[in-house]
Amino acid sequence: MKLIIHRGAKQIGGSCIEVSTERTRLILDVGAPLDDPAKLLERPKQKDERPKNLPPVPGLFDDGPRVDAVLLSHAHGDHTGLLPWVKPEIPVYLSKGTSQMLMAGSIFAGQPKLDRKRERILEPRKPTRIGDITITGLPVDHSAFDSMALLIEADGKRLLYSGDLRMHGRKRGMARALFQFIAKKPVDVLLMEGTNLSKEAQRSRWNGTEKELEEELLKAITRCYFPVLANFSPQHIDRFVSFYRATRRAGRVFVTDVYGAFVLHLVSDQCRIPKPTGRNGIRVYYNQSFEKTWRKKNLKKIHDMFLADRIDLPTILADPDRYVMLFRPSMLKLDFGGELPENTMCLYSMWPGYLAKPEYRALQTALKKGELSECHTSGHIFGDDLVEFVNAINPHQVVPVHTETPEIFQELFQNALLLSDGCPLII
Repeated sequence: MKLIIHRGAKQIGGSCIEVSTERTRLILDVGAPLDDPAKLLERPKQKDERPKNLPPVPGLFDDGPRVDAVLLSHAHGDHTGLLPWVKPEIPVYLSKGTSQMLMAGSIFAGQPKLDRKRERILEPRKPTRIGDITITGLPVDHSAFDSMALLIEADGKRLLYSGDLRMHGRKRGMARALFQFIAKKPVDVLLMEGTNLSKEAQRSRWNGTEKELEEELLKAITRCYFPVLANFSPQHIDRFVSFYRATRRAGRVFVTDVYGAFVLHLVSDQCRIPKPTGRNGIRVYYNQSFEKTWRKKNLKKIHDMFLADRIDLPTILADPDRYVMLFRPSMLKLDFGGELPENTMCLYSMWPGYLAKPEYRALQTALKKGELSECHTSGHIFGDDLVEFVNAINPHQVVPVHTETPEIFQELFQNALLLSDGCPLII
């Protein structure tokens, strides 16, 4: 079995990894670079124009040796962003939740759309055969719903790709279940994400658990008697739970947009999550972006789905200390006319790097008479937990990926092996 990290050996995001035998080639994730997608991909001017900086993987985007399948660990763009340029005949294996999040993202957020005919759903812990390789998807806790680590078995060898994961969320039992599953046989190579091993990440003040974040949100909401806006990804189900629980404990009603309501609708059959109804303390706001596009996009079914629990902006603003409202920067101009009410509080709960974007700079300007409060914790595993995870798996070799500081692995593990992009490893 051969491993090649085509991109991601020394950077966060843009993940693209190949595992192959003499008969079968698999690609794990096809991500767009995270740090500066517009620059690194030289984003095409035309919608269907190819990016100029695709990773050099023979047969994946162009002619070359056959690629038998693409496997996706989760639905974040730094792992799925290059899907539109993957050759259309290559099947894509993914979890049910990842399929749902890709669909929701393509409808509401301009994210890549995956043809359902290409999908092959991986059932948790159920081995699937592709050529002479066996793959097993193992659920992990991450900020993307229904994320999976991927166990790859061939030629008598076992490789575990962690994907992106953490152990400080609401589902720590997922890690224990993975440890028990892997303990049956030794792992030859653990391909392990190391996002939070950077010095910047270690200095971050937001390194608590998801439950601790809920308490921070509760304190912030309780001390504010003015509009509270919640800025987080609707696809981050754990983060929704944190905001929802803090909102209800503060005696308020949570207002989601149609995007968020649709995500809750999709996942309600897979996890214990409140449906977006007034009975559950959730109302649905039809923002102007959706109102202007739903007919053109033929989204009448989704439009009508939440009408019984709809709420309008004047109602929210007339009684602002009763609501916490899911908010995105585009609403500043489209829904609020470029101005926010005085003393508005925006609870920002995303990657801090996004704050440098123009739309967030405009939001911060609009909040000069209010407050932007960063309430966040990472979707990626912290250093101490990473050590616990690697020691529990006890692989023969651990190979860092999705990290800017792979050298720290050598400080932590005697069996660390650092690869460079494009450098093959025979397992």
